[in-house]
Amino acid sequence: MNKLLLTTVIACCLTLNAVGQAITVKVTDTKRQKVTGFGAAACDGAMRPFAEDTEPVKLLYGPSSEIGLNIMRMEISPNFKGDISAADIGWDTPYDWNGSLPCAREAKKRGAIVFGTPWSPPGEYKTNGTPQGGKSERQGKQRGALREDCYEKLFPWLNIFMAYMKHNGVDIDAVSIQNEPDWWVDYSGCLYTPEQQLRLVRDYAHLLDRETYKGVRLISAEPLGFDPRYSDMLLNDSIARKHIDIIAGHLYGHPPLGNMKKAATLAERYGKEVWMTEHSVTDHIHRLPNWHEQLLFAEELNECMLAGCTAYIYWYMRAHWAFVGTGEQKYEPGNTRNSLLPRAFVLSHFSKHVTGSTRLDTETSVPAETEAHFECSAYIKGDSLIVMAIDTTETGHDLQLSLPVSIKSGIHILSTGNEPDNLCQETPIAIRKRTQELTVKVPARSLNTLIFKIR
Repeated sequence: MNKLLLTTVIACCLTLNAVGQAITVKVTDTKRQKVTGFGAAACDGAMRPFAEDTEPVKLLYGPSSEIGLNIMRMEISPNFKGDISAADIGWDTPYDWNGSLPCAREAKKRGAIVFGTPWSPPGEYKTNGTPQGGKSERQGKQRGALREDCYEKLFPWLNIFMAYMKHNGVDIDAVSIQNEPDWWVDYSGCLYTPEQQLRLVRDYAHLLDRETYKGVRLISAEPLGFDPRYSDMLLNDSIARKHIDIIAGHLYGHPPLGNMKKAATLAERYGKEVWMTEHSVTDHIHRLPNWHEQLLFAEELNECMLAGCTAYIYWYMRAHWAFVGTGEQKYEPGNTRNSLLPRAFVLSHFSKHVTGSTRLDTETSVPAETEAHFECSAYIKGDSLIVMAIDTTETGHDLQLSLPVSIKSGIHILSTGNEPDNLCQETPIAIRKRTQELTVKVPARSLNTLIFKIR
């Protein structure tokens, strides 16, 4: 047997051995949430605003970008601007709100939703007299909360923020009440119980100036682990419920199919959006993520969708474990400053294709040995039906699909590793005639986006 033939035979055998039992997925016509989009916060890996450096936004945002993000989070800083003069920022405000302005302008030019989150109200509104949370010894271990006599000041303060941003060319789409109201910190922070947030919203949210800032939406406080008590208490109160447009939270310590899914149940009943507004997936912060860790990130995105999430906003835009490289040599190779990192392309499977879609229910049958290592979800958008499949096993599988509508063509977008040649590779799916049944090969350790044309 010649070497070429022997090589071919070996390759074929390896391919056959690498395919496990078939996985069957039935996509139903039952519709769930509409997906608003995906995004990140306008800050570096140390929570510094980008200032004039808008390159991360240019790389990540807009339908013509490679990644397709459409939501940007920014801090509503409680800090005084120090030696920055009003002339530098174009309007006379004492607060340091200029740091994210260039990125906010750039994001809006690319059609993005921009929302602001306060880490703390101004210090003079608080029980400890400072924007800091108060947890450190230096801060006297004094828990910082909003003073009851200042509840009526919070929403007018948010109005001033929106006025400043509008004066500088950015219409703010939404404002949040508080970042992590349940987490006592030694950096900028403010504590609220669910009962305190309810009183704040029920009695004072009418002071948010929706007449001047038409279309602005109010986001609930964003608890650390998406504690559903915060949103449930608001939604169960008929007055507070009218003021809240979006419930929000973070995933620290609580995966998507836990607290967030519980919170989404009541939100769906009342037609409220559900936003995951911060999580930093940092398996090994001292190096770039490996491919297995990228797939775990893809699973988090997928599970957020399955939990009823309508928007997913990552933490930093630029960090070696995020989407844009920092240039720090200790994390090289591959961490070139202001270059797209593999995690951005993993996110693009969702942000480029799932944004604007409506999720469909799926019924999956998976071999027992594969059950914990395969996930999927499905969506419909215009004339496209989209199936997302994530396989973290060591062997590939035949994916047998049953669809609710007939399809005429399709493409397979495949990612199998961190290297550029293994990210977001597109190939056509062979479909000879219109059908609702087909089989697609899903490689081992892969992220797959299957896009089928309905008409």
